[in-house]
Amino acid sequence: MITIENHLNNHLAQSLPFVLYAKPNSQKLIGYFQQDYQIYSTINYTDSGFVFAPFDGEENIFFSIENCEVVTDSIADLQVDFAVFNDVQPSQAVKQNHMQLVQQGIDAIVNNEIKKVVLSRKETLAITDMNFLLYYKRLLKAYPTAFRYLFFHPQVGFWMGATPEQLVKQHNDAIETVALAATQVKMNIEDVVWSEKEIEEQKVVTDFIIQNLKPFVTELQLSQPYTAQAGTLFHIKTDIKAKLAKKEYFVNVLTALHPTPALCGYPKQEAKKFILSHENYDREFYAGFLGELHYNPLTKQTNESDIFVNLRCMQLESNKVHLYVGGGIMAQSNPEAEFVETINKSKTIKKILGS
Repeated sequence: MITIENHLNNHLAQSLPFVLYAKPNSQKLIGYFQQDYQIYSTINYTDSGFVFAPFDGEENIFFSIENCEVVTDSIADLQVDFAVFNDVQPSQAVKQNHMQLVQQGIDAIVNNEIKKVVLSRKETLAITDMNFLLYYKRLLKAYPTAFRYLFFHPQVGFWMGATPEQLVKQHNDAIETVALAATQVKMNIEDVVWSEKEIEEQKVVTDFIIQNLKPFVTELQLSQPYTAQAGTLFHIKTDIKAKLAKKEYFVNVLTALHPTPALCGYPKQEAKKFILSHENYDREFYAGFLGELHYNPLTKQTNESDIFVNLRCMQLESNKVHLYVGGGIMAQSNPEAEFVETINKSKTIKKILGS
């Protein structure tokens, strides 16, 4: 990482924007180093570069290859030490607030206002010695099958994450996505047994994706649901493939899928409205999306993309870290069990914060 670190230190000294990322199962580290302080956006996703979009889908931040230096490096030989993070359990008040929020979601589902909603909380941790580069190295090493990123813009701040969930991948007219939902913590995949609630939760995500893809694709194919591992967590996953009916439909697919029921709920607009009126905090870039876009000016089409959902992420400040964790709520959900799920998910990030 010597090449990347040199660029990183130069940009930090000048507070210039940058983003580093490594794709799942890849030893290649990519860095976009912007040469000015502006915030750029891509309007119709007809640009080449890296997009970082918030939960509400508005005002994305875009690192264009036209105003960035793009640097690559290898992390194959990366060595990093881990230390135990002195974790303090959330207070009883935090627990009660989240359980109350979950119960409100259950009530809305029982009253047929929504079918599923994803409810989250923001947890703030005090950090005495902030070392974001060390944390990012640990993230790269700890979660090789995830999309791992470190983002900085002086007008936004630092974000970091290791997300297991693809939103959409495109190669010419071929697209891929996944329906990922339900969470268990187990030592071995053989120990995972899914409940009816968890199976139904994941099916809602699959059905939503299929329904929203149909107007824009042909040759739709999907796998059987299966158990997938992400770090110490297990999820139910369905792989989905299709062909774009028209190449310019990529942006339609992206906007139709985001946010999926895996991070918002269903029906989408009703679930999103419930989240905005009940969570009592701004998700910002948590549950947004991020990744590569490649636009071909000759064909005037986006012909390559690799976009992920921004889960298992944190926002870093000078002496504190904000974690964002949540879970899918169904009629059968148990508020206390849902709170425990957020604790389990928070360990993904807490694992790398040891001093």
